[in-house]
Amino acid sequence: MKFGPFTWITRIILVAALALSAQVAAQAQTTNFRHYKLIDIGTFGGPASYINAPFALGAPNQINNGGTAVGAAATGTPIPPPPPIKQICGGIDGIVPFIFHAFEWEKGQRTDLGALGVSPSLECSEAVSINANDEIAGSSGNGVIDPIALQNGIPIEEIRAVIWKNGEIKDLGTLGGNHSLAVAINERGQVVGSAQNAIEDPFSLLYSPAGITNGTQSRAFLWHKGHMQDLGTLGGPDAQAFALNESGQAAGISYINSTPDPVTGVPTADPFLWTEGQGMIDLGSLGGVFGTAGLVNNRGQVVGVSSIAADPGACVSTGGSGTATCHPFIWEGGKITDLNTETTGGNLVTANALSDSGEIIGTATFAGRPISDAYLWRKGIARDLGTVDDDCFSEAFGINSRDQIVGQSFSCATNFPRTFLWENGAMIDLNTLAGPNSSLQLVEAFAINDRGEIGGIGVPSGCGIFSDDACGHAFLLIPVCADGSEGCADAPLDPAVVAQSRALSASAPKTMTAEELATFKERIARMHARIAGRNPGFGLWPRR
Repeated sequence: MKFGPFTWITRIILVAALALSAQVAAQAQTTNFRHYKLIDIGTFGGPASYINAPFALGAPNQINNGGTAVGAAATGTPIPPPPPIKQICGGIDGIVPFIFHAFEWEKGQRTDLGALGVSPSLECSEAVSINANDEIAGSSGNGVIDPIALQNGIPIEEIRAVIWKNGEIKDLGTLGGNHSLAVAINERGQVVGSAQNAIEDPFSLLYSPAGITNGTQSRAFLWHKGHMQDLGTLGGPDAQAFALNESGQAAGISYINSTPDPVTGVPTADPFLWTEGQGMIDLGSLGGVFGTAGLVNNRGQVVGVSSIAADPGACVSTGGSGTATCHPFIWEGGKITDLNTETTGGNLVTANALSDSGEIIGTATFAGRPISDAYLWRKGIARDLGTVDDDCFSEAFGINSRDQIVGQSFSCATNFPRTFLWENGAMIDLNTLAGPNSSLQLVEAFAINDRGEIGGIGVPSGCGIFSDDACGHAFLLIPVCADGSEGCADAPLDPAVVAQSRALSASAPKTMTAEELATFKERIARMHARIAGRNPGFGLWPRR
């Protein structure tokens, strides 16, 4: 085929036009940088509010993909003095002497979801998990005194698993006992948690670890369409469910017998996976006598922790948080794998979130690092995500389908906490993304949805940097496009902003003295102990 001169000229012009168009498009793309809008969710008149951490209740959907967030906020009403002791009151760590109510934040509006009881304003409630239909799971006091149980000799008030739907609160009931607790809801409207029956049990998983006497058996439940189903046990008297996937599989902990172990003082407990039609199966252990499952994804993979033979009761003494002898594990296809010893690249200490693609995040020890760093685990390999600047500790708490990860980083020199976003190999301080005029110092980042919206806790002016549990506010960071519209999670970050917050690979870590390192490790140990105290998997929260 031959081409005439005008054909060649036309082809040249067309190629040039296409090249220019591509160049313009590339310039437009690189200048359409992603920025963030900070939302201080605030309170209902009290000093604090919070979005639950994933390790606190096992719920990964504190923010749904529509951008609606749930949690709890303090009202201006003081907690009445006991008796009775009110459970789930006092904020994220139970130290704020005010009634907290569950909140829903949606499209700029914060809503008080209320509570159960004759006088809801005097009862505490919290929301922990929300699905795409804006159905919300949580728990509430009901104003009724437990007729049989005492905590340190003082009567306690009942708490109930609840669901909020269309502005109405519904008590999910119990299995014949006096308490229930909801921890997760899926898109089908199924809810899992723990509920009491009426059978006396000195080793009640919900009662005894919190020092509550005269307890009854704790059982894992699945609630759906008005019916609460007892999921059974692995042979012992008690079980609790902490995680739920979209097919209705539940994971948690169960006693396997009724004989107290001489090390732990309670019966041996193993993690379980429950499936409709198949019932509850024992996932095994890593050699110890206490283990629990806290995460399950839509592939049926399960993540939890188990003690090892060298320290069989380790997971009891730490409340289920990872330690040198309480190891995180992954279970898949009938096999349990020790993530601490059978991972290449680092030794996993905690496992805080599990994606549907099988990725795990938390904190792990790496060669040459002073304490531990946030990691991304994939197919047996742990990637060190580093820290912000020259910090010496970091931990990841939330991951979305885009492999955007959020967590917390600590300064070596000042023990200063700050939140981070990790993506595409770089870790960025969220305070940098929030901008210089932010109303909050962002200190804990717990959740990120698939739209890239981030939730956590920040401290306002006048609230100490380590006082987030006493006066911190729940926050949202929402990705914003250059034109002001929302939903730009895929847009690139401004290189100038990224440059202000260097990843570990861009700077050498600070060298610490042995004394400084010991002091810092003590602080991290206290932080993990605090995390363990938020986990109700080993008893009702010891809140006022």
